[in-house]
Amino acid sequence: MSSAEPLAALADLLGPRGLITAPADIAPYAEDWRRLYRGRPRAVLRPANTAELAAAVGICAGAGLGIVPQGGNTSMVGGATPSASGGEVVLALSRLNRVRAIDPVDLTLTIEAGATVKAAQDAAAAAGCQLPLSIASEGSATIGGVLSTNAGGNMTLRYGNARDLVLGLEVVLADGRVWEGLRRLRKDNTGYCLRQIFLGAEGTLGIITAAVLKLVPAPRQRVVAFAALPSAEAALSLLTRCQRRDQAALVAFEYMGGHGMELVLQHIPDTQLPLAAAAEHYALVEFASSRAEAGFTEDVEEMIAQAMAAGEVRDATLAASEAQARAIWRLREEHAEAQKRAGASIKNDVSVPVSLVPEFLRAAPAACRALMPGIRVVAFGHLGDGNIHFNLRPPETMAEADFLAQDHAVMDAVLGVVRRLGGSFSAEHGVGRLKTYLMPDWRGGVELDLMRALKTAFDPHGLLNAGKIFP
Repeated sequence: MSSAEPLAALADLLGPRGLITAPADIAPYAEDWRRLYRGRPRAVLRPANTAELAAAVGICAGAGLGIVPQGGNTSMVGGATPSASGGEVVLALSRLNRVRAIDPVDLTLTIEAGATVKAAQDAAAAAGCQLPLSIASEGSATIGGVLSTNAGGNMTLRYGNARDLVLGLEVVLADGRVWEGLRRLRKDNTGYCLRQIFLGAEGTLGIITAAVLKLVPAPRQRVVAFAALPSAEAALSLLTRCQRRDQAALVAFEYMGGHGMELVLQHIPDTQLPLAAAAEHYALVEFASSRAEAGFTEDVEEMIAQAMAAGEVRDATLAASEAQARAIWRLREEHAEAQKRAGASIKNDVSVPVSLVPEFLRAAPAACRALMPGIRVVAFGHLGDGNIHFNLRPPETMAEADFLAQDHAVMDAVLGVVRRLGGSFSAEHGVGRLKTYLMPDWRGGVELDLMRALKTAFDPHGLLNAGKIFP
């Protein structure tokens, strides 16, 4: 088959809205959000439904064209960026964005993979429910991308990662066949749990086109607190206090370091610290309840007062309105964008046991400063589940290019601490292109052999998202 033949067949199948070939129109799909990678795809496919997508995959498989699935293109590790080989197409799922069904009795939402997380949240809210999944990029990140990377986010502490919210999937396989697994069952013990194989596989085993997601009743009460803390150890003590006070009501516990907060206040318009003075450590805590009983806010206030008396909290405020709650959450969610605007950074998405987070936050900066005096630390993340985004900025006198040239050495310094503490080099962002070199050392032997066996079984010709996960 000539190089033009598959594109002609795809044009006939998808129509003018479904096939993009002009270089200027392809450009936004060819570069990742962090601008670390830029590819050269032959075309961008935009199927309108699962049948079109499956047929397009079949055409690509017959022609040996690699396929790079792409949702909102918000990957932090180059997981949805094509290569520069010219032998791949980007498969954009943005037109598969329908809510297929919502059941407030079953507490399920059946939704297509191209819908944004925010659209899914809004659909759940309209039915008096809540999708307990929240990430900073939820306005652009899509359901398919979130499930393919098993994203965590701000509510993992209470509801688990993305995979914990999935009851069923619809998936297009590498040969164009469709697995119809959109089941709403809470119990279904019939052999291998196939949906879990695709969740977190980063589009290397199949293309998720729709999912059945678990919902929860919409909360009737919500309290968001923001606190300045004397240390990372105090943050862990406050987390423990919150869990023992009312673990069922604790939705999120986020940690932020002082330098990261400075960047947000400096680079993000209309942000303001809601406390009298800046600090080196902060915590954002959210409680929610589906009960309407009185005294919920007062209980949180009492607990914060006890934490202050114990020296765990220096200063704190509770949001008095939904607008204030959103403003507080914005201080946490804009950390990534603030760093992007500030300039070059080396990012680490790591996890350690929750009890060892303070030790990590002591040891990792020390290891980095021993390697590079003056390096600046931006640490923030989901302390409640042990996931810290440990990012580094160059010393004030170092050129950004010189700093980025040492990215592997800096990451290795951080990961040496992570390994000593029994952690992981990727907590929620995935492996993508950025971290494939780490896989043999961290997941080699039997574990990586099993992953390769799955890849060979599901995608024997290696056409799905090549160059991701595997070194």
